[in-house]
Amino acid sequence: MESTRIDRWLWAVRLTKTRPDAAQACRGGHVRINDKPAKPSATVVPGDQVRARVGDKTKVVEVVRVIQKRVGAEAAATCFIDRTPKPPPEIPIARRDRGAGRPTKRERRELERFRSQQS
Repeated sequence: MESTRIDRWLWAVRLTKTRPDAAQACRGGHVRINDKPAKPSATVVPGDQVRARVGDKTKVVEVVRVIQKRVGAEAAATCFIDRTPKPPPEIPIARRDRGAGRPTKRERRELERFRSQQS
C-alpha cells in the first residue's frame, strides 16, 4: 500500500503553498489525520481523513490517491475528496462604519425598518 508524509502530501495536492508551510501547520497542531494530531512525518494512505486549518478556513478531505510530487491543479483535485461542511449562512447585521458619526434621520429610519423586518 502506498503512503507518504503528510507535509509532502498537503503541499503536493495544493492545500498549502509550500512544504515548510505544511510542516509548520502540522507542528502548530492545525493538521489531524483520522482525528489524531499529526506531526509532519506522519504518513497518509488512501482512505484517511485529513482535517487541516489553512489560513482561516478548516478543510476536511479524504485521501483518494497518494502523490509525492506537486502536480497541476486538475490532477491534484483528483487526489482527494473535499468533505468540508458548508458554512452557515451569514445573517446581515445593521452596523455603521466606525467614525461615521450619528446617523441622519433617514438612516435611522432605514435601520429601524431593517431591524423590525429581522424580528
